[in-house]
Amino acid sequence: MNIFFELKPRPPFRLDLTAWALRRRPDNIVDRWDGQTYGRAMVFNGRPAEVEVVQTGTLDKPRLQITVTGEHLSPRLKRTVTAVLEGVLGLGSDLSDFYRFTKRDKQLWELSQRFFGLKPPRFPDLFEALVNGFSCQQLSLAVGIILLSRLAMKYGLPFEKGGSTVYTFARPDRLAKASPQTLRQLGFSRQKGRFLTELAQMVTRKNLDLDSIENLDDERALKELHQLKGVGRWTAEYVLLRGMGRLNVFPGDDVGARNKLRHLLNPRKPLDYEGVNRIIRRWNPYGGFIYFHLLLDGLSQEGHL
Repeated sequence: MNIFFELKPRPPFRLDLTAWALRRRPDNIVDRWDGQTYGRAMVFNGRPAEVEVVQTGTLDKPRLQITVTGEHLSPRLKRTVTAVLEGVLGLGSDLSDFYRFTKRDKQLWELSQRFFGLKPPRFPDLFEALVNGFSCQQLSLAVGIILLSRLAMKYGLPFEKGGSTVYTFARPDRLAKASPQTLRQLGFSRQKGRFLTELAQMVTRKNLDLDSIENLDDERALKELHQLKGVGRWTAEYVLLRGMGRLNVFPGDDVGARNKLRHLLNPRKPLDYEGVNRIIRRWNPYGGFIYFHLLLDGLSQEGHL
Protein backbone atom coordinates (compact mmCIF):
# COMPACT_ATOMS: atom_id res chain seq x y z
CA MET A 1 0.00 0.00 0.00
CA ASN A 2 1.23 3.50 -0.83
CA ILE A 3 0.32 7.00 0.30
CA PHE A 4 1.38 9.94 -1.87
CA PHE A 5 1.36 13.63 -1.00
CA GLU A 6 3.32 16.84 -1.50
CA LEU A 7 5.01 19.20 0.94
CA LYS A 8 6.20 22.75 0.36
CA PRO A 9 9.33 23.61 2.39
CA ARG A 10 10.13 27.20 3.22
CA PRO A 11 12.62 28.34 0.56
CA PRO A 12 15.47 28.15 -0.09
CA PHE A 13 15.71 24.38 0.27
CA ARG A 14 18.03 21.66 -1.01
CA LEU A 15 17.13 18.10 -0.12
CA ASP A 16 20.54 16.72 -1.09
CA LEU A 17 22.44 18.95 1.34
CA THR A 18 20.00 18.38 4.18
CA ALA A 19 19.97 14.62 3.60
CA TRP A 20 23.77 14.52 3.78
CA ALA A 21 23.76 16.54 7.01
CA LEU A 22 21.57 13.74 8.39
CA ARG A 23 23.43 10.87 6.75
CA ARG A 24 26.98 12.07 7.50
CA ARG A 25 28.60 9.01 5.95
CA PRO A 26 27.74 6.88 2.88
CA ASP A 27 27.44 3.66 4.90
CA ASN A 28 24.61 4.98 7.07
CA ILE A 29 21.82 2.45 6.44
CA VAL A 30 19.13 4.39 8.34
CA ASP A 31 19.27 7.76 6.56
CA ARG A 32 19.73 6.89 2.89
CA TRP A 33 20.39 9.05 -0.16
CA ASP A 34 20.83 7.72 -3.69
CA GLY A 35 21.40 11.03 -5.44
CA GLN A 36 17.71 11.76 -5.93
CA THR A 37 15.69 10.18 -3.12
CA TYR A 38 16.01 10.48 0.63
CA GLY A 39 14.75 7.26 2.18
CA ARG A 40 14.20 6.16 5.73
CA ALA A 41 12.28 3.29 7.30
CA MET A 42 10.15 4.50 10.21
CA VAL A 43 7.75 2.90 12.66
CA PHE A 44 4.09 3.90 12.74
CA ASN A 45 1.61 2.15 15.03
CA GLY A 46 4.19 -0.52 15.74
CA ARG A 47 4.78 -1.39 12.07
CA PRO A 48 7.69 -0.38 9.81
CA ALA A 49 7.05 1.68 6.70
CA GLU A 50 9.34 3.22 4.12
CA VAL A 51 9.23 7.00 3.67
CA GLU A 52 10.77 8.40 0.49
CA VAL A 53 11.27 12.06 -0.34
CA VAL A 54 12.08 13.51 -3.77
CA GLN A 55 12.55 17.21 -4.46
CA THR A 56 10.93 18.87 -7.45
CA GLY A 57 10.61 22.53 -8.34
CA THR A 58 13.45 24.99 -7.83
CA LEU A 59 15.67 26.12 -4.99
CA ASP A 60 13.40 29.13 -4.42
CA LYS A 61 10.13 27.28 -5.11
CA PRO A 62 10.80 23.79 -3.76
CA ARG A 63 8.29 20.97 -3.71
CA LEU A 64 8.72 17.58 -2.07
CA GLN A 65 7.00 14.46 -3.34
CA ILE A 66 6.42 12.07 -0.43
CA THR A 67 5.76 8.35 -0.79
CA VAL A 68 4.96 6.16 2.20
CA THR A 69 5.00 2.41 1.58
CA GLY A 70 3.79 -0.18 4.08
CA GLU A 71 0.98 -2.41 5.21
CA HIS A 72 -2.35 -1.24 6.61
CA LEU A 73 -1.53 2.46 6.19
CA SER A 74 -4.20 4.92 7.26
CA PRO A 75 -4.80 8.12 5.27
CA ARG A 76 -4.44 9.91 8.62
CA LEU A 77 -0.79 8.87 8.60
CA LYS A 78 -0.06 11.82 6.31
CA ARG A 79 -0.26 14.21 9.26
CA THR A 80 2.16 12.11 11.34
CA VAL A 81 4.69 11.72 8.53
CA THR A 82 4.47 15.44 7.78
CA ALA A 83 5.27 16.32 11.40
CA VAL A 84 8.24 13.94 11.44
CA LEU A 85 9.67 15.26 8.17
CA GLU A 86 9.20 18.87 9.22
CA GLY A 87 11.51 18.18 12.16
CA VAL A 88 13.95 15.79 10.50
CA LEU A 89 14.43 17.96 7.39
CA GLY A 90 13.88 21.38 8.97
CA LEU A 91 11.23 22.19 6.38
CA GLY A 92 9.77 25.22 8.12
CA SER A 93 13.02 26.85 9.21
CA ASP A 94 13.26 30.52 8.24
CA LEU A 95 16.94 31.23 7.65
CA SER A 96 16.66 34.74 6.22
CA ASP A 97 18.19 36.26 9.37
CA PHE A 98 21.06 33.77 9.19
CA TYR A 99 21.93 34.74 5.62
CA ARG A 100 21.79 38.43 6.53
CA PHE A 101 24.07 37.70 9.48
CA THR A 102 26.67 35.90 7.36
CA LYS A 103 27.04 38.93 5.08
CA ARG A 104 29.00 40.58 7.88
CA ASP A 105 31.73 37.93 7.73
CA LYS A 106 33.49 37.06 4.47
CA GLN A 107 34.36 33.50 5.50
CA LEU A 108 30.88 32.74 6.80
CA TRP A 109 29.28 34.28 3.73
CA GLU A 110 31.33 32.12 1.39
CA LEU A 111 30.54 29.02 3.46
CA SER A 112 26.81 29.76 3.60
CA GLN A 113 26.61 30.40 -0.13
CA ARG A 114 28.36 27.16 -1.04
CA PHE A 115 25.69 25.27 0.90
CA PHE A 116 22.80 27.62 0.25
CA GLY A 117 19.54 25.79 0.82
CA LEU A 118 20.75 23.55 3.64
CA LYS A 119 18.16 23.25 6.40
CA PRO A 120 19.02 22.29 10.00
CA PRO A 121 18.29 18.56 10.43
CA ARG A 122 17.18 16.86 13.62
CA PHE A 123 16.91 13.31 14.82
CA PRO A 124 13.26 12.26 15.19
CA ASP A 125 13.51 11.99 18.99
CA LEU A 126 15.91 12.29 21.91
CA PHE A 127 16.32 8.54 22.25
CA GLU A 128 17.86 8.43 18.78
CA ALA A 129 19.98 11.49 19.57
CA LEU A 130 21.36 9.89 22.73
CA VAL A 131 22.08 6.55 21.04
CA ASN A 132 23.92 8.45 18.32
CA GLY A 133 25.87 10.30 20.98
CA PHE A 134 26.85 7.13 22.86
CA SER A 135 27.84 5.36 19.64
CA CYS A 136 30.08 8.19 18.43
CA GLN A 137 31.73 9.06 21.76
CA GLN A 138 35.54 9.11 21.52
CA LEU A 139 35.42 7.53 18.06
CA SER A 140 35.66 8.81 14.54
CA LEU A 141 32.35 9.60 12.90
CA ALA A 142 33.01 6.87 10.33
CA VAL A 143 33.28 4.21 13.06
CA GLY A 144 30.29 5.62 14.93
CA ILE A 145 28.07 5.37 11.84
CA ILE A 146 29.16 1.75 11.32
CA LEU A 147 28.16 0.94 14.91
CA LEU A 148 24.81 2.67 14.49
CA SER A 149 24.12 0.73 11.30
CA ARG A 150 24.90 -2.53 13.09
CA LEU A 151 22.50 -1.56 15.86
CA ALA A 152 19.78 -0.88 13.28
CA MET A 153 20.27 -4.26 11.63
CA LYS A 154 20.16 -6.05 14.98
CA TYR A 155 17.58 -4.05 16.93
CA GLY A 156 15.61 -2.13 14.32
CA LEU A 157 12.57 -3.41 12.46
CA PRO A 158 13.25 -4.77 8.95
CA PHE A 159 11.20 -3.68 5.96
CA GLU A 160 11.32 -5.39 2.57
CA LYS A 161 11.71 -2.86 -0.21
CA GLY A 162 12.21 -3.75 -3.87
CA GLY A 163 13.85 -7.06 -3.16
CA SER A 164 16.15 -5.68 -0.48
CA THR A 165 15.80 -5.09 3.24
CA VAL A 166 15.99 -1.71 4.94
CA TYR A 167 15.92 -1.12 8.70
CA THR A 168 14.43 1.35 11.09
CA PHE A 169 16.61 2.91 13.76
CA ALA A 170 17.20 0.62 16.76
CA ARG A 171 14.00 0.30 18.78
CA PRO A 172 14.20 0.93 22.54
CA ASP A 173 12.10 -2.15 23.43
CA ARG A 174 14.47 -4.38 21.45
CA LEU A 175 17.66 -2.71 22.61
CA ALA A 176 16.48 -2.97 26.22
CA LYS A 177 16.82 -6.76 25.92
CA ALA A 178 20.30 -6.71 24.37
CA SER A 179 22.93 -8.81 26.08
CA PRO A 180 26.36 -7.34 26.88
CA GLN A 181 27.97 -10.10 24.83
CA THR A 182 25.94 -9.28 21.71
CA LEU A 183 26.73 -5.58 21.97
CA ARG A 184 30.41 -6.44 22.37
CA GLN A 185 30.20 -8.51 19.18
CA LEU A 186 28.73 -5.47 17.41
CA GLY A 187 31.76 -3.42 18.45
CA PHE A 188 30.59 -1.59 21.58
CA SER A 189 32.64 -1.49 24.74
CA ARG A 190 31.11 -2.97 27.88
CA GLN A 191 30.60 0.51 29.28
CA LYS A 192 28.86 1.85 26.17
CA GLY A 193 26.75 -1.27 25.94
CA ARG A 194 25.58 -0.69 29.50
CA PHE A 195 24.73 2.94 28.75
CA LEU A 196 22.68 1.88 25.72
CA THR A 197 20.70 -0.87 27.41
CA GLU A 198 20.02 1.16 30.56
CA LEU A 199 18.76 4.08 28.47
CA ALA A 200 16.55 1.76 26.42
CA GLN A 201 15.19 0.10 29.56
CA MET A 202 14.33 3.43 31.18
CA VAL A 203 12.54 4.60 28.03
CA THR A 204 10.69 1.30 27.61
CA ARG A 205 9.61 1.17 31.24
CA LYS A 206 8.66 4.87 31.13
CA ASN A 207 11.05 5.67 33.96
CA LEU A 208 12.50 8.46 31.84
CA ASP A 209 10.49 11.19 30.13
CA LEU A 210 12.81 12.48 27.43
CA ASP A 211 10.08 14.69 25.94
CA SER A 212 10.02 16.80 29.11
CA ILE A 213 13.69 17.72 28.61
CA GLU A 214 12.85 19.33 25.27
CA ASN A 215 10.71 21.92 27.06
CA LEU A 216 13.63 23.14 29.18
CA ASP A 217 15.99 25.99 28.40
CA ASP A 218 19.55 25.15 27.38
CA GLU A 219 21.08 25.33 30.84
CA ARG A 220 18.42 23.20 32.51
CA ALA A 221 18.34 20.73 29.62
CA LEU A 222 22.10 20.25 29.85
CA LYS A 223 21.80 19.69 33.59
CA GLU A 224 19.10 17.04 33.12
CA LEU A 225 21.05 15.28 30.37
CA HIS A 226 24.16 15.16 32.55
CA GLN A 227 22.16 13.14 35.08
CA LEU A 228 21.99 10.26 32.60
CA LYS A 229 24.74 7.66 32.77
CA GLY A 230 27.23 8.06 29.97
CA VAL A 231 26.29 11.64 29.10
CA GLY A 232 29.20 14.05 29.30
CA ARG A 233 29.65 17.56 27.95
CA TRP A 234 30.03 16.58 24.29
CA THR A 235 27.05 14.20 24.28
CA ALA A 236 24.79 16.69 26.05
CA GLU A 237 25.64 19.50 23.62
CA TYR A 238 25.33 17.11 20.69
CA VAL A 239 21.83 16.16 21.85
CA LEU A 240 20.82 19.80 22.24
CA LEU A 241 21.86 20.51 18.66
CA ARG A 242 20.88 17.35 16.81
CA GLY A 243 18.04 16.22 19.02
CA MET A 244 16.42 19.50 20.03
CA GLY A 245 17.39 21.79 17.18
CA ARG A 246 19.16 24.33 19.39
CA LEU A 247 21.09 26.06 16.60
CA ASN A 248 23.02 28.23 19.02
CA VAL A 249 24.87 25.15 20.37
CA PHE A 250 28.19 24.13 18.80
CA PRO A 251 29.58 20.96 20.47
CA GLY A 252 32.95 22.39 21.44
CA ASP A 253 34.52 19.02 22.26
CA ASP A 254 33.80 17.64 18.80
CA VAL A 255 37.31 17.01 17.48
CA GLY A 256 36.23 16.77 13.85
CA ALA A 257 34.25 20.00 13.99
CA ARG A 258 37.07 21.71 15.87
CA ASN A 259 39.56 20.73 13.16
CA LYS A 260 37.22 22.02 10.44
CA LEU A 261 36.83 25.28 12.34
CA ARG A 262 40.60 25.61 12.61
CA HIS A 263 40.93 24.97 8.87
CA LEU A 264 38.35 27.68 8.15
CA LEU A 265 39.84 30.36 10.41
CA ASN A 266 43.51 29.37 10.70
CA PRO A 267 43.89 30.72 14.27
CA ARG A 268 47.34 31.37 15.72
CA LYS A 269 46.82 29.03 18.66
CA PRO A 270 45.41 25.48 18.76
CA LEU A 271 41.70 25.45 19.56
CA ASP A 272 40.51 23.99 22.84
CA TYR A 273 36.96 24.00 24.18
CA GLU A 274 37.17 27.56 25.48
CA GLY A 275 38.79 28.72 22.25
CA VAL A 276 35.93 27.27 20.24
CA ASN A 277 33.40 28.97 22.51
CA ARG A 278 35.10 32.35 22.09
CA ILE A 279 34.72 32.03 18.34
CA ILE A 280 31.15 30.73 18.48
CA ARG A 281 30.06 33.60 20.75
CA ARG A 282 30.79 35.95 17.85
CA TRP A 283 28.36 33.93 15.73
CA ASN A 284 25.58 33.60 18.29
CA PRO A 285 22.85 32.37 17.81
CA TYR A 286 24.00 30.39 14.76
CA GLY A 287 26.95 28.35 16.02
CA GLY A 288 25.13 25.05 15.64
CA PHE A 289 23.99 25.81 12.11
CA ILE A 290 27.56 26.68 11.18
CA TYR A 291 28.50 23.27 12.64
CA PHE A 292 26.33 21.66 9.94
CA HIS A 293 27.95 23.80 7.25
CA LEU A 294 31.39 22.66 8.40
CA LEU A 295 30.20 19.06 8.27
CA LEU A 296 29.11 19.52 4.64
CA ASP A 297 32.40 21.23 3.86
CA GLY A 298 34.24 18.14 5.06
CA LEU A 299 31.94 15.83 3.08
CA SER A 300 32.51 17.94 0.01
CA GLN A 301 36.28 17.70 0.39
CA GLU A 302 35.93 13.92 0.67
CA GLY A 303 34.00 13.86 -2.61
CA HIS A 304 30.59 12.88 -1.27
CA LEU A 305 28.77 16.05 -2.40
